[in-house]
Amino acid sequence: MGVSEALSDDGTLTGRGGPWRRGIVTWVGTLIGAGGHSLPFLISHFQTAFVLAIVVVVIELMAIAWVRWRYFPGTTVRSSVIQVTVAGIVVIAVGLIFRERLASRRRAHSRVD
Repeated sequence: MGVSEALSDDGTLTGRGGPWRRGIVTWVGTLIGAGGHSLPFLISHFQTAFVLAIVVVVIELMAIAWVRWRYFPGTTVRSSVIQVTVAGIVVIAVGLIFRERLASRRRAHSRVD
């Protein structure tokens, strides 16, 4: 994410600052986000870890919505929350689709004909 953001433009196109600054900010945000919802799974009790990971993801999505509202001109709180919520739902849906496809492939390969 940080590399793609840094390479997207030199800052004059979007006015979002230089590539190194944007790249570092995006890299740090990605690192915190990935660690935030992955670290709960170090807890040995799965259900506790899962619930904690969901809480962390909701907090992360609300933080993203706040950043969008605060720093993107013309963005309302409502539209920001809706956009982030829809994006979260899309990510969950894609994950469930891939999970089901992977499970059906495993079942097909484990059958002995």
